[in-house]
Amino acid sequence: MTHSDVKRSILKMEQTVRSVLRSEPRLGPSYHLEELKIEGDGVVLLHGEVPDVAAKKIALEKVAAIPGVSGIADHLHVAPAAQMGDKEIRVHTCNGLIGETGFKSLEIRERDGNGDKLVRGAPLDPHGSILVEVKQGLVILNGRVPSLVSKRLAGVIAWWVPGVRDVINGLEVDPPEEDGPSRIADAVRIVLEKDPFVNAGQIKVGVRNTLVRLTGLVSNETQRQAAERDAWMVFGVDLVVNDIAVRP
Repeated sequence: MTHSDVKRSILKMEQTVRSVLRSEPRLGPSYHLEELKIEGDGVVLLHGEVPDVAAKKIALEKVAAIPGVSGIADHLHVAPAAQMGDKEIRVHTCNGLIGETGFKSLEIRERDGNGDKLVRGAPLDPHGSILVEVKQGLVILNGRVPSLVSKRLAGVIAWWVPGVRDVINGLEVDPPEEDGPSRIADAVRIVLEKDPFVNAGQIKVGVRNTLVRLTGLVSNETQRQAAERDAWMVFGVDLVVNDIAVRP
């Protein structure tokens, strides 16, 4: 393939990527990436802002499905619900983790310009630790937790902070657990139960592969949307079908 052929191929793929994203209703026909770059090996770099976690995950799935795309360098960030500095985000994230009763046996640490610091210690026999770092609204979680549910819950707690633009969940599960639909379903149920804005008592969660289907009843549209938003925030969920009915 000549240099001009490669260039034409890259330009064609760029057009396809933009077209695919603009055809997604959550983004719209006027959606514009801050940066789009196609490497010669088919890796696509996406840099821009999207309205929510659902739009981010759908955009990544749709671009990954384009023929010729071998990988994605993900620099898509969610528009924050509130403007917050990194220190404020870090404090709110740590406080959220500390307030979670299921994390009482975990050490909570934070990393800033002065290094790592213990925010909340654990019993003499801690079952792991979570290190929180924030860079330009991006929350990075590292450390070790005892279960996949703990890993997923920690990620959602970070997402719940209004100023967060993205979450990189690098928490290791020790001892390792085999992941699957039942693990995802457990995490979604717990997240819904933890959310004070959702009455999870009549919501049912079904999972097939990485697709989550929500059914049941809630009393208003706000709760219905909040439940879907929570499900999208769970690590490993790629698609959410919201079949929850509203009955005041």
